Parts: sequence; C-alpha cells; structure tokens
Amino acid sequence: MPQDKPTACLALADGTVFYGRGFGATGETVAELVFNTAMTGYQEIMTDPSYAGQVVTFTFPHIGNTGATPEDDETATPVAAGMVVKWDPTEPSNWRSTADLQSWMASVGRIGIGGIDTRRLTRAIRQQGAPHVALAHDPEGKFDLGALVAKARAWKGLVGLDLAKDVSCAQSYTWDEKTWAWPEGYTRREGPGLKVVAVDYGAKRNILRCLAFAGCEVVVLPANATAEDVLAHKPEGVFLSNGPGDPAATGAYAVPMIQGVLKADLPLFGICLGHQMLALALGAKTVKMNHGHHGANHPVKDLTTGKVEITSMNHGFTVDSQTLPKGVSETHVSLFDGSNCGIAVDGKPIFSVQYHPEASPGPQDSFYLFERFAAAMRARRAA
Repeated sequence: MPQDKPTACLALADGTVFYGRGFGATGETVAELVFNTAMTGYQEIMTDPSYAGQVVTFTFPHIGNTGATPEDDETATPVAAGMVVKWDPTEPSNWRSTADLQSWMASVGRIGIGGIDTRRLTRAIRQQGAPHVALAHDPEGKFDLGALVAKARAWKGLVGLDLAKDVSCAQSYTWDEKTWAWPEGYTRREGPGLKVVAVDYGAKRNILRCLAFAGCEVVVLPANATAEDVLAHKPEGVFLSNGPGDPAATGAYAVPMIQGVLKADLPLFGICLGHQMLALALGAKTVKMNHGHHGANHPVKDLTTGKVEITSMNHGFTVDSQTLPKGVSETHVSLFDGSNCGIAVDGKPIFSVQYHPEASPGPQDSFYLFERFAAAMRARRAA
C-alpha cells in the first residue's frame, strides 16, 4: 500500500489486492488482466480494439511521458478497459502532444492506476495465467474489497465470448488515408487502386493505412458480412482484420463467410483474429493461451526464408498448429514459445499471420506482407 491514501485498487479473483493512485475516469470495471512489454505506443494499445475486455498493465515504467494526440488513436475511442502503471503519469514532453495522459483517460472514460509493483503483477500473470480483475478508482478512497473480489470471480472471462461484433463498424465505409510520413503527416491515396474488401473484426486504423499505402482501394465491411456481401463489391482481394474475444465464438458467423469467399479463389490476407478466423475456416482449431503475447519485441521466424522478424503482438488465443489440415502449411512461429504465428494455403495466395505487421515496432520487418498481398492481386489481374 502506498504511504499516502490510496485512491484506486486492483482486486484479483484470487483475493489479492493492489493499492495505488487512480487517474483518468472514476468508477469500476471488470476484465481480464494482461501485461504488455512495449516501450512505446501506450495510446495505440489503449485504442486497439483487440484489447476489448482487458485491463493492460505496462511493464515499461514511463507511461504518459509523450502525452496523447488524436493522430495516434487506432479507433475512435479507447477499447481497453483500464491501465495499470508503475509510476504516476508525468507532464508530457513531446511536440506532437495535445493532452496529458491523465486528462485523456478521463475524457474517454477509462480508469488508470499508478504506483503498482508491475514486476510482481507480471510475474503473477506469467505463473498463474491472465487473471480476472476488478479495477476501481475513487478519489475518496472508499472501496468494498469483498464486493470487488466477488465481481472479479463472477466475471465469465473471454472464453466463448464474441467481442468482434461489439467493436466492428456498424456499416460499410471506404478508406484512402495512407501511413504517416515526415513532414506531411497522413496523406491520401489517389486514383484507382487494387480493390480490397476488409472485413472489420476490430480493425486498427494503421492496418487500413498500410493497405492504402500498398496501393489498395479499401472498402470496409462489418464483422457479420456474408460471403455474398463481400463478393458483391467485386474485390480483387479480401482482408481479414484483427479483433478481440474468442475466435471460436466469432467463427460461428465468420467461418461460413470466409469459406464462401475461399471458393472465389481470391487473394486473401489475415492478421491476428483474422489469422485465427482463416485457420478455423480451413479446418484447424484455436486454444486459449496461459497469458498470451502482448508486446512490441516478439521474435518470429519465417520458416519459408529463415528470416527472423521483430514483431508487435496482441493475442490471448492461438492456432493449434497440430490441427492444420493437409494443404495448409505453417509459415511462421514464435521464438519465445514455438506457438503458431502464420499459415498459408499451399500453391495459393491465401495467407495470414498472428502478429501485427502494421505496428512497426521500431523496425519495419513485416511490411512485406502487405506488398505480398498487393503483388498477388496484381498477378491475378495480369493473368
């Protein structure tokens, strides 16, 4: 417990309680707790739809020192349920900042807690798995600890939970904004391009920017789009986005759509949940991980080239590579634990990866995947 009066607490389902200083919004939230090892990008993480239903504890202590800017939002409003940090956020020192982290968190209705021993918390997550937690912020420091622990224990968790439908767009839209570049910032793609339908299971904006940068004319459809909806746009390629929740639950409506699209023999590219959706559609299975992969420093090996990429990851479920059917190859694996990180249909331009090639965690090792997708569409057009 901090020496001054705690104004926030984090209650785990096993009864452990961490006290700290609250910032951002007040109130309570119940979610799964995960840790993220990224040294930068906290705003992108909080606004990544893949974090729906999760509170994020950051292992890097300097969270908040670059402030916040609307340019870094990956979706309109934050999706992660809350934030846990070691040191209280300080005043920002960055020329792009338009607000400090504490006021930004308050304005978007998200709870933060500082002053936490994040090393101890991270060890607990690694050893016991991602726990269910209740996070509370009260400026008066009044907490019903028994009730908070009970809420954490009563929460059903992410297994069997379809969250893609909650974070997906409500209706279709087009996208032409390209990736950020100095000194212009974001620019627009002009002229005709490769026609791509992107199915939104919780798409990050920078994925759409990378598609536009690679020359794609992007139409985004909701998660519950059917194969008929997708093919009605006469796409040259189909993209399956990232997203939150249990892939098996989302697969109830996504798998039939993907299987229908596969019959059209179009180039297809999936990321994160989209990778898992493709695997399910091809006949594989997914499983819940102990604590998942969350960070911007994950080494992944491309089995087709031997190349090692430093990648950004955010997932709590994984494709079981032992269930991949004949004709589907494992293309990438995690060098941390050997879990599956990529698949491809033999002889066809249909592939997906578990990690986030658009995130560019320092290096841009994985942007070639967008170029590969674009090249497959150009080859099909030429044929």
